Amino acid sequence: MSKTGQRLRPRVRDAILQSLRAGVVPRVGQQHIQVGRAAEVEALIKDIERIADGGSAIRFIIGAYGSGKTFFLNLIRTIALEKRLVTVSADLAPDRRLHASGGQARSLYQELTRNLATRSRAEGGALPNLVERFVTTALSEARETGKQPQAVIHDRLHRLSELVAGYDFAEVIAAYWRGHDTGDDTLKSAAIRWLRGEFSTKTDARTALGVRTIVDDTTVYDHLKLLGLFSRLSGYGGLLVTLDELVNLYKLSSGRARKSNYEQILRILNDCLQGNAEGLGFLFGGTPDLLYDTRRGLYSYEALQSRLSQNRFAADGLVDHSSPVISLENLTPEDLYVLLGKLRDVHASGHDHGPLIPEEGLQAFLNHCSQRIGDAYFRTPRSTIKAFIDLLEVLAQNPETKWSDLLPNVQLEQYLGEEEGAGEGSSDEDDDELASFRL
Repeated sequence: MSKTGQRLRPRVRDAILQSLRAGVVPRVGQQHIQVGRAAEVEALIKDIERIADGGSAIRFIIGAYGSGKTFFLNLIRTIALEKRLVTVSADLAPDRRLHASGGQARSLYQELTRNLATRSRAEGGALPNLVERFVTTALSEARETGKQPQAVIHDRLHRLSELVAGYDFAEVIAAYWRGHDTGDDTLKSAAIRWLRGEFSTKTDARTALGVRTIVDDTTVYDHLKLLGLFSRLSGYGGLLVTLDELVNLYKLSSGRARKSNYEQILRILNDCLQGNAEGLGFLFGGTPDLLYDTRRGLYSYEALQSRLSQNRFAADGLVDHSSPVISLENLTPEDLYVLLGKLRDVHASGHDHGPLIPEEGLQAFLNHCSQRIGDAYFRTPRSTIKAFIDLLEVLAQNPETKWSDLLPNVQLEQYLGEEEGAGEGSSDEDDDELASFRL
């Protein structure tokens, strides 16, 4: 068991430790290693509850490299799944944007739908399950009311047709039902392909499904709104969209392209704040430069600056977690101490023995890190975490060895060198976002 009393499945335990040893954020089990950030998490839980009640929410998670944005986003995503929301997630990249004219926005939509997750399919790939659940619940309603299944499905899909692109969306869901009813797997597959944005021409879509539109660069947000409502019609609370590495918009060389993407963000922000989206929430992850730079960042677009500006009364240690912007601070040495204790307990949950390092060993390890690499060990502690897990593995596989004998031999500089090498060819966000796990 972990120290929290929650029993760890071997799959979750291994995923946590293997991810951290590889220098990446784990996709599952974040609740077992989170530390701090209670107020921020509580604020986001309220957003999740608002979405589940049919409302909308939007947050910008802002923090310097290493402040824990990716971990925080993954944690909130996990909480949303437990609260019976559907989630989609993706990292923005040069070939994945919110607005484009060369297919980059559709590429983002495809990535989001590939990662669509529910509580029973938290790893993603749950879009077919979502559609199947809609059909199943419609059939259950038909049996209870004595109506024809086709009539029930038509009535429930009528709400979709009220939204932009909703008529064809509803037609595609109806086509899936026909395939389900007649055993036509080809028709069902075509419907899923359309919902994933995989049709590249309207002619192909019309031939396969009888619809005249497809998901393209101009309709990505409209289809996310449709997915949010469809999730509710399928029995879930709504849809949470998580978009990390928003800094890639800041890095766009074309000022026109940046402005177009910022205009799309403004549209989403207005809809969410005004309640024009049902059962839909957005989480954006980015750096302070992305937000505050008045030349290239979100603040360069006046309408966004006025909506995202800080509460002037929230100064001198005062906070306002109702603002669309939540700023994450760096890890503290105390946070890292607690984190290493949790990692020790997670590691011990897979063995018959107890913790391999006592409390004084944790402090000795941190002192060693501080002496070898300075305060970088807690500000961006990828190397510290990797070294600590390596130390635990050696102790577990060599039970006759004492931690105090190994500690002087831990070469932190080697881990720092590996980290620099691993960063070649990747974005700055990837390099530093192993995250401080300060939550």
